[in-house]
Amino acid sequence: MNDKYITIFFQYIYQHKKAILCFFTFVMIAITILFLYQIPLEPILYTGIICSVLGFFFLIFDSLQYYHKHQQLDYLKHQIMLSLDELPESTNLMEKDYQQLLQVLFDEKNQLITEKDNNYTEMIDYYTMWVHQIKTPIAAMRLLLQSNPTAENSEIETELFKIEQYVEMVLSYLRLNASSTDYLFMKQDIDELIRQSVRKYARMFILKKLTLNYVPCHYQILTDEKWFCFVLEQLLSNAIKYTPSGTISIYMPKSGVLVIEDSGIGIEKSDVNRIFEKGFTGYNGHTDKKSSGLGLYLCKRVCTQLGHEISVESEVGKGTKIILDVNHYDLKNE
Repeated sequence: MNDKYITIFFQYIYQHKKAILCFFTFVMIAITILFLYQIPLEPILYTGIICSVLGFFFLIFDSLQYYHKHQQLDYLKHQIMLSLDELPESTNLMEKDYQQLLQVLFDEKNQLITEKDNNYTEMIDYYTMWVHQIKTPIAAMRLLLQSNPTAENSEIETELFKIEQYVEMVLSYLRLNASSTDYLFMKQDIDELIRQSVRKYARMFILKKLTLNYVPCHYQILTDEKWFCFVLEQLLSNAIKYTPSGTISIYMPKSGVLVIEDSGIGIEKSDVNRIFEKGFTGYNGHTDKKSSGLGLYLCKRVCTQLGHEISVESEVGKGTKIILDVNHYDLKNE
């Protein structure tokens, strides 16, 4: 007997203690009656021993059935999300009632999940349509501003770019919470992905008069182009936002480790371990009242799903290093 069976056996004894007590009570009553009728002691003892042995064997047999049913139900805990078909056959009215109750709850749960999935799909479809629709007036406004290049229009165009990025962040946030994503893993040149992201923020570099120190990496990874660029863009956006002046560096200090380093305001030591939490803004958030605390949270989630690791090193007043470890999907030697 293993330890688990012994534990279950004692639980069985405790659960059936009333029936066991009644059995031994009736045996003692029978023995007492036989004794009072002056039946010889030997048949009385035989009667008691036979009843006890039969009762013991029945107890062992029934406890084994109890144990096997427990094992079956324990296994079904991991399958019950899919179906209740494998539930053990009910042996009494009470078990049948419990199984009917489980079936009602199971059907209701599936109905709620279906409704939730349908509502979520509708919401994703709506926001996807909304994002595509809002891009049209944004593009039109940009063309109007570019047709009249003034200092004031240049500032408006910068704010318009920020609006466009926030719109993309909303859509990315919704897509990450979907049951399935549109990941397409392919062999990518990391330098091309970096250049693609940097070009998008070139105007912000110029407006803030920031220096870009980019050292080509000459490295290839297996990743999803769109989502990896989303991470790079969020990291560049943060670096630009929290660097009033100075330099933003992009380099690979060792094979498969990409660093985006800025000389900005930095992050409080007490906040470093929490910056990837949803909605957490910390020191930077108090500096920039419009910080949502979603950018780095989304970066962490995307990196996890892409198989990359993201970490941070920072010191207030000296800047921040965001470290992307993409070695997990290193295809350099393939």
